[in-house]
Amino acid sequence: MLDRTFAALADPTRRALLARLASTDALAVSDLAAPFAMSLPAVMKHLDVLSDAGLVAREKTGRVVACRITAHPMEQAMHWLSHYRRFWSDNLDSLVAFVEQDQWPDTPTLPQPASTSGQASRSPAASTQVRKKSTRRGPTRKS
Repeated sequence: MLDRTFAALADPTRRALLARLASTDALAVSDLAAPFAMSLPAVMKHLDVLSDAGLVAREKTGRVVACRITAHPMEQAMHWLSHYRRFWSDNLDSLVAFVEQDQWPDTPTLPQPASTSGQASRSPAASTQVRKKSTRRGPTRKS
């Protein structure tokens, strides 16, 4: 159910439809679709997604279909989000406390390396170069 809720809320048109429904008890589909620059069937498809997610309830009276918002799926989503909000808030608070501690000493001055005047350093180990084997030439294309 949570997947459907977030999938439905992912689209800005569906969020706008819900915002319109949140400001009133119920709206006819034609009234709900009026401010959108899309066809009524396109709005109906968005309402189908919202209905499948349980975010909108429809009621038909004669030829008029009225829609109203249903809050239960959004309550579940808010509960899920608040869990992670607390998780991240606690972790970020711990990070801030750690960073603000004055446990870091002043940066020590590192000794400067001796100048080598462009000479390579000598190593007691002998270096060996590994030669790559070449592969056989591939077929040529005849014109």
